[in-house]
Amino acid sequence: MKEPPTNDCRVSEKLGYGRGEWMPIFLNVVYVLIAVLVSPVLIYRRVVHGKYRTGWGEKLLGQLPVRSSNKPCIWFHAVSVGEVLQLKTVVAELLKQRPDCDIVVSTTTSTGHAVASRTFPGHIVCYFPLDFSWSVKNAIRRVSPTAIVLVELEIWPNLIRFARRANIPCGLINGRISANSYRGYRRIRFAIRRTFASLSFAAVQNGTYANRIADLGVPTDRIRVTGSVKFDGLQTDRQNPQTNELRAHFGIAADERVFIAGSTQEPEEQIAIDTYRNLRSRCSDLRLILVPRHQERFEQVAGLVADNGFPIVRRTAESAVPAVDSEEPPILLLDTLGELSACWGLADIAFVGGSLTNRGGQNMIEPAGYGAAVLFGPNTRNFRDVVEMLLDASAAQVVQDGNELTETVRSLLENSQATAQTGQRASAVALSQQGATDRTVDLLLNLLSDRCQSREAA
Repeated sequence: MKEPPTNDCRVSEKLGYGRGEWMPIFLNVVYVLIAVLVSPVLIYRRVVHGKYRTGWGEKLLGQLPVRSSNKPCIWFHAVSVGEVLQLKTVVAELLKQRPDCDIVVSTTTSTGHAVASRTFPGHIVCYFPLDFSWSVKNAIRRVSPTAIVLVELEIWPNLIRFARRANIPCGLINGRISANSYRGYRRIRFAIRRTFASLSFAAVQNGTYANRIADLGVPTDRIRVTGSVKFDGLQTDRQNPQTNELRAHFGIAADERVFIAGSTQEPEEQIAIDTYRNLRSRCSDLRLILVPRHQERFEQVAGLVADNGFPIVRRTAESAVPAVDSEEPPILLLDTLGELSACWGLADIAFVGGSLTNRGGQNMIEPAGYGAAVLFGPNTRNFRDVVEMLLDASAAQVVQDGNELTETVRSLLENSQATAQTGQRASAVALSQQGATDRTVDLLLNLLSDRCQSREAA
């Protein structure tokens, strides 16, 4: 077997255990116990839903692809689809200024891996190693990164510990820590403080998050408030090629109005269908697009549409012909990954899912950028700062349940001028927050420059 090269011949030596060090071994035991407890669930989901079938060599053993060059390298870790898409503008701008840099993108989920492979062709895409000491050490040896960059909040004690030992900076970009996560970390602050203190840098979205991670142990001189990269690279042109292609596939006429329920969880699809059924008699030009959050629910939602007596057109269908004859236009199902961003460009009214459930909400920035009238439920803790900005500007509305969703959509459909004005305010809010990508990339460029100078000096 080919021996993994390293850009620093001392990396392997630095990755050993320290004298009398017990924490990595203790963590290994804890992780093994957790793995044993959750293994029945994992096996069930693998057999029934087809999940967790790939990448186990990378996850359990750290057998990430061997990087063969001696170029500077940044290893980005993005948990799933949302975090992967956040990296798009950052990686593009970074490579624009440092084309000599290698890029590695790791993910935790299979859907994230699939989207990363399409989003970053020509770069190394892999699964993130589980935080066993042997897997993270092996991964670091094989990748030999100049820096490890975690997106939003991914705190893994063994990874951060062994990165520090190998003199590899490890930090956060687009960092955020919810109130619930903050309370949880505070309860174990005695155990986790050293891990937070070992972060080399933390680029966070706002001052609240900065204060929270400082309280958990990150030195204040390593914290930068950069804003959220989710606002950068927003598409605002409804006539972009991807959106137009979706419009053509679904057969949406120019004079039809579109209600999209996106990033939905059960039972939000049924709630959206009920709203659509109640309003179709009044608004014959109304179309409904459903976009479930999780790939494994596509078939379930397709069946739900049929059970409700509506014809359906799926994105994965070869043509936009309803499966059954009906006087009603079909409900449209976007059953692909990575196309929701473009699909929001079709929306006159956008309901953002995960907000009438306990999920905590999904990204409402993209429909806001297009100038859609944005709606969401009351449970939006994951995007609290964005929600506050939109609500303060009268650029979005909260609906408490299905009945209120129906009434709000009805009101918006009956007052097209007010709907357009709400969308314009939403777009203005989203565009006013841009600039985080440039600030984040400046931090990474300075980091690369310092690391290269240090290696030359050594």
